[in-house]
Amino acid sequence: MANAPLIVIDLQTGMFDGLHEPPIHDAPGIAERARAVIDWARRDGRKVAFVRHDGPEGDPLAPGEPGWPVWPALQQADHEPTFAKSVRDAFSNSAFGDWVVGQGAGGIVIVGAQTDFCVAATVRAAIARGLCVTVVSDAHSTLDSASESAEQIIARHNDEFAEAGVNLVTTKALVGG
Repeated sequence: MANAPLIVIDLQTGMFDGLHEPPIHDAPGIAERARAVIDWARRDGRKVAFVRHDGPEGDPLAPGEPGWPVWPALQQADHEPTFAKSVRDAFSNSAFGDWVVGQGAGGIVIVGAQTDFCVAATVRAAIARGLCVTVVSDAHSTLDSASESAEQIIARHNDEFAEAGVNLVTTKALVGG
């Protein structure tokens, strides 16, 4: 996993700005930790790719809407690709799957949103493709549901990821300091 690329899933403006729905749980902390992981990946010479959800017309995450762009605080570099998707699984975009394979790493590192939707679906798809998956356990988030708090959803998914063979690591353990 020494050169596994970092995949930043759906950390878009609409997940942080609170204009159309509440920000994801611990939005400032998620942005800070995701940024630390992005900086780590760049220092380590790893490729970084962003996945952006394209919602349907009228959706806050629809192309061209204010919530659609990658969150500016993450400071996406011009050379870092963005792959669009309109369903939960990032691998639904064949160009993304081809890009991952083209990195030759045999694995990926994941941060992003939403834990219980796009992060979980992409983790499952990566495992199904035989990739080694590392999830930064404190750098993915979601919203409360009717039956669980965001914290409960995140903890439950971290447990499920671990049971599925995912390598869970905290931001601090990954980046040092």
